[in-house]
Amino acid sequence: MRKIVISALIGGAAFAGIAGAQLAPTSAASSVQVTTPAGRSDDAGGSNPVVIELFTSQGCSSCPPADLLARRLAKDDSLLVITRPVTYWDRLGWKDTLAREDNTRLQRAYADKGHEGAGVYTPQIVVNGGGGAVGSRENDIRSLVRRADRAGPLITTATDAGGQISITISGKSDYMAGVSLIALSSSETVRIGCGENGGRTLHYVNVVKAERNLGSWRGRPMRLAISPEDLNISGADRYAIVVQRPGAGAIVAAKLLDI
Repeated sequence: MRKIVISALIGGAAFAGIAGAQLAPTSAASSVQVTTPAGRSDDAGGSNPVVIELFTSQGCSSCPPADLLARRLAKDDSLLVITRPVTYWDRLGWKDTLAREDNTRLQRAYADKGHEGAGVYTPQIVVNGGGGAVGSRENDIRSLVRRADRAGPLITTATDAGGQISITISGKSDYMAGVSLIALSSSETVRIGCGENGGRTLHYVNVVKAERNLGSWRGRPMRLAISPEDLNISGADRYAIVVQRPGAGAIVAAKLLDI
C-alpha cells in the first residue's frame, strides 16, 4: 500500500483513502507546589530534545520502514521518539493491538493546523507538534529536526528516597502550555495475523500506553510532584514529560524521565 491520505471526518464518519506518493496537506489545572526533595538530581543542563511523534498502523504495509526508522532515531539522546498507533486502518482486516483513539484524534488536530506535511495518513512523523513528513523519509524528517526550536523552558527533576519525583519547569514566556505525563512501552513486538502485513512480525519503540495532564505552565517557573503510583501504568516502562501549547500546538519542552 502506498502512503494513503485520509480525510478527517468527525463523529465516526467513513474514511476516504487516496493513494499517492506526495503529501496532500489538509486546510488549514493548577500545579502542586512541593519542596525540592533531597536525593538523586537530574539536571537538564542543555537544550530540549526534539519530540518526534510517529503515527503508524499495523494494518498499513507502508509503515514498517517508518517503524524501523523510529527505532533507530530513538537511540539519539537529542530526540524523544513517541510512537502513536492510530485506529482508522482497523477496517482493513486487522485490528491494531496498540492503537488508541486519542492518537487518532491528536493526528486529526495536527492536520487541522495546516503545517508543512499536514494530513491524516500513515506513516507520518510530526516534529515538535509542528511540521510533518512521511514517516519513512529520513532526510525530510532530519530537515525538520534541524529547524526545530529547542529554546523553550527547561525541565529538571529530583527523586527522593521514597521514589517521589519533583519536576521543575523553568523559563519565562508570554504563552500558556499544558504539562503532560506520557507512559511509554520502550519495546513492543507484534505478530500480525492478517491484513496487509499478515504474517509479519513488527517492532515498535516508545509506544504510548497512557497520558495524564499534570497542569498548566504559565510562563514562569513552576514545580510539581509525581508519586511512585503515577509511574505504575500497565505495560509502561518509560515516562516522559511533555509541555505543549493548547489545541495540539507546538511542543516547547520535553524530557524522558530517568527512573
